[in-house]
Amino acid sequence: MAGQTHGNRSAVTCHLRCGDACFQAVPNPTQNTSETSYFRDVATKVLSRRSVVGTGVAAAALTAVPALPAAAKPGTGGPKPGGGHGHRHPLPFTAIAPAATTVDDVTVPVGYRWDPILRWGDPILRGAPAFDGARQTPEAQAGQFGYNNDYLDIIETSRNGTRALLVCNHEYTNEGIMFPPGTDPATVIRTAWAAHGMSVVELRRRRRGERWTYVPGAPLNRRITLDTPFAVDGPAAGSDLLKTAADATGRTVRGTMNNCAGGTTPWGTVLSGEENFNQYFRATGTDPRESRYGLSPTQDSRNWRSVDPRWDATTADFRNEPNRFGWIVEVDPTDPTSTPVKHTAMGRFKHEGANVIVNRDGRVVAYMGDDERFDYLYRFVSRDRMQPGNSPRARRHNLTLLSEGDLSVARFTGDGLEDGVSDGTGEWIPLTRGGRSMVPGFTVEEVLVYTRLAADVVQPTKMDRPEDVEPSLRSGRVYVACTNNTDRGKVGKEGPTEPNPRAANKDGHVVELVPGHGDHTTDAFTWNLFLICGDAASAGTYFGGWTGPVSPISCPDNVAFDSEGNLWVSTDGQPSAIRVSDGLFKVPVEGPERGRVQQFLAVPSGAETCGPVIHDRDGSVFVAVQHPGEDGSWAAPQSRFPDYVPAGGTPGAGQFAGPRPTVVQVTRTR
Repeated sequence: MAGQTHGNRSAVTCHLRCGDACFQAVPNPTQNTSETSYFRDVATKVLSRRSVVGTGVAAAALTAVPALPAAAKPGTGGPKPGGGHGHRHPLPFTAIAPAATTVDDVTVPVGYRWDPILRWGDPILRGAPAFDGARQTPEAQAGQFGYNNDYLDIIETSRNGTRALLVCNHEYTNEGIMFPPGTDPATVIRTAWAAHGMSVVELRRRRRGERWTYVPGAPLNRRITLDTPFAVDGPAAGSDLLKTAADATGRTVRGTMNNCAGGTTPWGTVLSGEENFNQYFRATGTDPRESRYGLSPTQDSRNWRSVDPRWDATTADFRNEPNRFGWIVEVDPTDPTSTPVKHTAMGRFKHEGANVIVNRDGRVVAYMGDDERFDYLYRFVSRDRMQPGNSPRARRHNLTLLSEGDLSVARFTGDGLEDGVSDGTGEWIPLTRGGRSMVPGFTVEEVLVYTRLAADVVQPTKMDRPEDVEPSLRSGRVYVACTNNTDRGKVGKEGPTEPNPRAANKDGHVVELVPGHGDHTTDAFTWNLFLICGDAASAGTYFGGWTGPVSPISCPDNVAFDSEGNLWVSTDGQPSAIRVSDGLFKVPVEGPERGRVQQFLAVPSGAETCGPVIHDRDGSVFVAVQHPGEDGSWAAPQSRFPDYVPAGGTPGAGQFAGPRPTVVQVTRTR
């Protein structure tokens, strides 16, 4: 999820999505004001050099970077035989025209169709009732597909391609759309708890290339909610900083929330990032360890503390409850009886997600972004090496890989010139190493629980909301989606200004990192600006060296790869930035079409494009359509996706007159 620069979005909606950090007219207590370098300053130097040496030379140099050994990654379009350029792509399409923000439909290219797989409220557990929007209960929602689907993967589980597992995050709730007026407040709160978390759902189809359908009540189906027990592992497990009146051990947390993006590991588990957790708590606001995370006395507009005191962090009993959120969690979708884990070794901040690659020495490396204006890019390197295969012994070992390792944060510089090519340089600054703190004045537990404050001390580079960060399994390069930052240039100054698009960065950009010597564990890297987004006619845009026509693109959020290594970018914020609906875009990262942006689909009114999954050799693309019609209300919905019950009409069984967040599959029709 994005949600920091929402233009004409209502203040109420912004607060529901992100808390007070979204508000443009008031100071943001979460915002990083430490004295570190700014990415804009560094990028300006590198861009000016690129204009001298020529974009063609820079692009050519990048294609010469040695590729890393490919690693198997379930559920993704990793390298396969026959990939590469010079032949017809398995998902040929003609780019669509940008869709108007009033279009309440999924717009796809000619020759394709879209179909819903799962909608909010669809029953997935055995015994769960059919969805009834007017009479929701916490018990019903706990057995139904949750709200605001975000990270998504479709993991095939049979050799003939007829069975799969759908794994999905449920980020947050919008109670004004979900519940009719007059619903009992306690029922609203407890139902919202059950609508958060994650879902695991079995899918079936008759043969490859067909559309998937979900299987209600299937053995592996699972709902993970704010009542699901989570184990805490890593160096901070059992720390006094994690103990509460309800958990004197500091090793068991009840639930997960605000789960945004994620990643699927090479050993078949799913990682999920806990992002804007601060908005659910009331806190004192007097402790910088709280305010640096956006905790304050006025954040909890949902008033969850009226039902459960754990949401009131002003009390001695639950002062540490916010410290138990903001982690990367790991779920085994193949074992519905397993206990999900929160990994403290990977640090605590507003995690967008985490994506893993196996380094050539067998250690695994996870890249992570902290989705806040002026916050940082992180890397985790496991202590142990991955064991190949899927034997019980190897699986048990690999499930511990994210429990111990080294955490570091990125610093970018702009003085890297090699062979006349304008690549920036950078380094990973250690926060922990060998189980020890590398930050003066911080214990290892403090580094991991208060990672933002520890990172401030070592002076990394402030980024423009780094969201999804994903390594290419084909080339080994890493792509960082920086969604936007309208405050760029305003830090230290009072009041808003009218900055230009680059200084204010309303459109965002994508950074390309190249690990030093092809080694993801080394502390050195080079980098380039791959995309500087916006309408191509706008000043300052850049598209990887491509100078031909492109689809306008703004506010990159999530990224994915197809079987040939092309980057696919989903967006969140285009309605405010360039006045068109959000969408999904294909962008080659190498070869003669490097940087050519082509729009594949657009989502309905008010929606964000989340969790893209590209199964191009199967003829399918999947997206999670999140928060359609988000600025509407129960009485006046601004979207009727996907059931399209007309105003005044009577919904059929399992239908709803208003919008429902939905997982969509797009397939070829010819």
